[in-house]
Formats: sequence, structure tokens, C-alpha cells
Amino acid sequence: MKRLLQILVPVLFLAAGVGIYLWLIHSAPEPRQRPSFNTTPDVVARKLVPEPYTITLESQGTVRARTTSTLIPEVRGRIMRIAPNFREGEFFEEGDVLLEIDDSDYQTELIVADAALAQAELREFEELARYEQAKLDWDRLNPGQEANPLTLREPQLRQARASTASAKARLTTAKRNLERTKIKAPYAGRILSKNVDVGQYISPGNQLARVYAVDFAEVRLPLTATQFSFLDLASAYRGENSSSREGPTVILSSTIGGNTYRWRGRIDRSEGSVDVATRQFYVVAQVRNPYGLTEAGRPPLKVGSFVQAEIVGKTLEDVYVIPRVLLRENDYVLLIDSDNYLARKSVELAWETDEVIVVTSGLDPGDKLCLTEVPFALEGWPVNVTDETGVEIAATPPEEDAPARARPPRPSGGGGAGGIGDRIDGIIAAAGDKLPEELKVKLVGIKESGDFSKMRPVMGELREWAEANGVELPAGGPGGGRGGRGGGF
Repeated sequence: MKRLLQILVPVLFLAAGVGIYLWLIHSAPEPRQRPSFNTTPDVVARKLVPEPYTITLESQGTVRARTTSTLIPEVRGRIMRIAPNFREGEFFEEGDVLLEIDDSDYQTELIVADAALAQAELREFEELARYEQAKLDWDRLNPGQEANPLTLREPQLRQARASTASAKARLTTAKRNLERTKIKAPYAGRILSKNVDVGQYISPGNQLARVYAVDFAEVRLPLTATQFSFLDLASAYRGENSSSREGPTVILSSTIGGNTYRWRGRIDRSEGSVDVATRQFYVVAQVRNPYGLTEAGRPPLKVGSFVQAEIVGKTLEDVYVIPRVLLRENDYVLLIDSDNYLARKSVELAWETDEVIVVTSGLDPGDKLCLTEVPFALEGWPVNVTDETGVEIAATPPEEDAPARARPPRPSGGGGAGGIGDRIDGIIAAAGDKLPEELKVKLVGIKESGDFSKMRPVMGELREWAEANGVELPAGGPGGGRGGRGGGF
């Protein structure tokens, strides 16, 4: 019995181990399958057609009045009355009496001046009569002889006439001073500030109020040298009448209470010098009748408001307008050739904004622009093309006598050794001569051996090298996509 136990116990332990091993084999989870990759991206294309493009110049500035004045009295006296609209913010029309000064002293001066004129005229008439009588007597008693001016009383007559002219001048001054006791508005405008009130004694030199005209509002707009070159505004030369020329249209906008309002105006002129601190040019925009009710619900364009400006610039003919996001490295865009392969094309820009670029050279009519942002796009990379309406664009078959073209492979997708091998070829082609020989040898060795278990550490080295040298690699390479850090292998 003891001998039998010595034999059965090891057999039982061995059988139990085999059973556990078989159970572990059959109950193991299914291995995770690697996702399949399709290296032929789907893109959307647009056929380029040259078109005109009107440049819009953006600027900003503060609204100011075209005419601003300080009211100053020309006579002294006590203010007896002010007009109801002589207050800050009130409007007035040209010729309105804004305030009146006590005119009693000036009424008296007018009466005195009028009496002095009457006396001077009386003396002039008397001297004129004496002159005529003296001349008549001389001609009767001394025919043919020239009389002495004193004999004819000519100096006395000239003195009388001079006194009369002086009296008339004093009377005119008295009338003018009397009129000046009423301070009148020089133009249609608005009160900016007032400094006096009823009962206050004023004299010439005192500032009564600050007023500004409301016929036009002006905005001083800065432009860079590039912006100014695209402004369709004729230069002003000495001796020319530049006021007869109509400037470009400008749209001013301002946000008030969450709502944006717009006013249309014109560029009236450019300033005569360049700002020495900023090297900017300044143009002046004018808006007619800024305080008038020209559009229902729109507030007036108040002086001191900050506004954004959009100036209509020159129109460029036969240019290509392309979304800005499609410009790569500030140098080229991606086109699709007739065989549906990607091609890089350097372009020359005439204008650019945050949304679009305007291309003047480097493109031809009918070129197919790739609208899809293809990460790590390679020259000659195959793509599946549709237009903006979703219609597929087929590749044009090459002519029979056309030379053979070396093209990157068009893998049908899928994982496994074939897909990884194709991606290794794509990485080596993308890096070109920049790829270190050591990394290239490792990649080729992995592909030839088929042992892709060594791919992950090699890809880590390749990723660090690509980021350090600014090299773009195709999808499935380091990062697996644009800006990513995830797996590609």
C-alpha cells in the first residue's frame, strides 16, 4: 500500500498540473487586434478660378468734431439772460441767441455817437458852404488866377469831412458793441461745456462755453505702410483742389449695450506727415450729420466714441482667394494633380487676413486645391478626391506615350506586417536625407526581419528626433496624427 501511494501521489499532482494548464489555455482572453490603417486619405478639392477681390483695411479711432470752438465775449457786462438750450449737451442752430449781456451802457454810447455824428455833419455842411462861397468870390475878383487853399478854406473842409467820417465810425462801433451784447451761435452745433450763468459779470477774454459743430464727425484712423499702399486715395499736391475728390467708403461700427451699430462715411483726406514714433500713416474719415435720425433705432455717433473702421481699398483683379488655414509654413498650399496625388505649390501673397489669403502668382486656373487638412502630407501622396458637393473626382489616366512615374504605393489598408512595412517606407521617404543613418538601419532591419516587437522603442527614438529637427512624418508615424503623441505602431 505504501508503495502504491508513492506512485499515485506524483501522478495525481502531475495530472492536476496538466489540467490547470489546459484550463488556463482555453480560458485565456482573445488577444487585442491592432486597428487597421488606411494610408489613402479622403480629401475634398476645389477647382481654382481667378476672381476680383476688394481689399478691406481695418483700423480704429476716436470720434471727434470737425469744428470745435470756445465762445468768448467781445464786450463786458453782466449776463442778463441765457437761452433754454444753453446747457451741456443741448443743440443749437446757427444764429441762435445763447445769452444776453446788459446793454444799457451800449445803448447810451449809441445815442452819444449818433449825436456826435449829427454835429459833425452840420459842421461839414457849413464848411462846404463857406468853401463854395469863397471860391465864387475869388473867381469874380481874381479871374484867371489860382487861389490859395487856405483862402478857399479847403483845409477846414477836409477837417470837417474827417470829423464826420470819425463820427460815423464811432456810431458803427457803438452799433456793433450793442449787437455784441447778444452772443449768437456761429454754426449749428452742440454745447460741450458752459462756464457762466445769469448774473455773472464777464469781460473780453472770459471763456463762456465750449461748443462743436454737428454737420460732420471725423475719425483719425492709423494705417500701416502696407495698408496705405492699398488705399485708393489720390495724393494731394500743392496747388491742387483736393476737396473736389471723393474718397473711399468707410464703415464705422461701435458696440453699445450689446448691439453693434454702423455708420457710413468717406475718407476725406490723409494727413501731411508720417508719425515718427509708430511710422504709421493717418487718414481722416468723415460722417455727415452724425446726430441726425438717419436710421430708425440707431443712436447718434457721439463725439468721443471709440469705433472700429473698415475702409474699402483697392480691388485686385484675377487673384485666388484661399482659406488661410490651407497655407502651410507661410509658403505653399497643397494641390491635387490629374492622377489624384498631392503636390506642393509655393505661392506669392498680395494680401492676407485672419480668414483668407489672396494669391497673385504660383497658381493656375483649373488647379485643384486640397481643402482638407492632411496631416504630414507628402509630395506625391495618393488621395481619394471628391468635390465640395460630394461628387467623386476620378484620376485622369496617363497617356500611352507618357513616361512612367514613380509613385508611392497605394495600400488598401489593414494591419499586419504588410501595413507596417509600408508605413516604414513612408517614414523613410518623408525624412529623406535628414534621417540619421543609425535610425534608418534599425527601421530597415525591422522590416526585413519581420520582428516588429522592436518597433516601439525605435519609434520613440524617431519621435524625439523628428520633434527636435522639425520634420513632419506621415500619419502612422510618431504621434499617429497631427500634434498627437498616441500610438501609430
